[in-house]
Amino acid sequence: MVKKIRKLSLKRYLQILTYSIRNISCSYGEKYPFYASLKVTSRCHFACKFCDMKNFQTPDLSTDDVKKIIRNLGRSSVFLMSLEGGEPLLRNDIEELLIEAHKQPFYLLFTTSQKNLMDYPWDKYQKYIDFLHISIDEGHDNMHLFDKLKDINKFSMIVCVQTVVAKEDQDKLEDKVSKCYYSGSKILIMPAVHLDNTEDHFPDLDRLEKQIKRLKKDYPETIITPNSYFWSVKKKKGGCSPSSIIIDADGGLFYPCRTLKDKTIKLQEDDLMRFIITGKAAELRKQMSACTRQCGWYQYFATSRFSGFSDFFDATGPYLREFFLGRKFEE
Repeated sequence: MVKKIRKLSLKRYLQILTYSIRNISCSYGEKYPFYASLKVTSRCHFACKFCDMKNFQTPDLSTDDVKKIIRNLGRSSVFLMSLEGGEPLLRNDIEELLIEAHKQPFYLLFTTSQKNLMDYPWDKYQKYIDFLHISIDEGHDNMHLFDKLKDINKFSMIVCVQTVVAKEDQDKLEDKVSKCYYSGSKILIMPAVHLDNTEDHFPDLDRLEKQIKRLKKDYPETIITPNSYFWSVKKKKGGCSPSSIIIDADGGLFYPCRTLKDKTIKLQEDDLMRFIITGKAAELRKQMSACTRQCGWYQYFATSRFSGFSDFFDATGPYLREFFLGRKFEE
């Protein structure tokens, strides 16, 4: 099997380039989002020590309302949408939502952490998903999935492991990267963010940075965590970016960021791109740029330099072969 990342239309790539140039040239900082995390449910089988999802449960929206949000994102500058939770596979309508997302002019990333991952009908789901992200770490108690990666790579989706590194598990990182490398999978490495009302498991950031830079050399085309993430998180302020957005299970847009828990509009009712250009949104972005809280939330820090081409290629470099040439996997 040869896996190749599908191509969007030339018109769509040009639109994204235009939005990127606008972000670069904007004197007040980035405005347009490129990455959207859509949480279709807050239900989850786990109670990870570093996660605060258990502290506030949000009722699921109807199928029609989630579709409205997906179409709203499809009309926006969003280039990559992650459909996640909680655990999205707990929704009975998940295939219907995947079909709707696949119709939109963005890449679809599906994030799951189910222990019994192989029991789901991926022969149907894989037709609609571009990137399958599997959260595997000690917190999710699903480490056995590392040994299933070769089987999972038989799906037509591009497979990436998403692993959260807690300080007590930092010595185990190379083993995880090695298993991804030899299975042909990618890996996104994120520190365990110390959220409100959770235990502090944030790792030594300087040490993690050195680990990742070394592992990138030892296991090429595997790690997609950009080097600029560490530079951004160490800034006293202004490291985060609204180029990444998160939508809660009730459709509420966390803005400027998820860490502060403030929601603004509801995307099943309000147009995202209209909101982005309002004075209220601009004021919230100013608050983000002035924030000195070094929480380490991966999305906001990791996208803060995505308007720069060097950082863009740093993060997307591991995928370039699949985009231009494809990659061959054993059946």
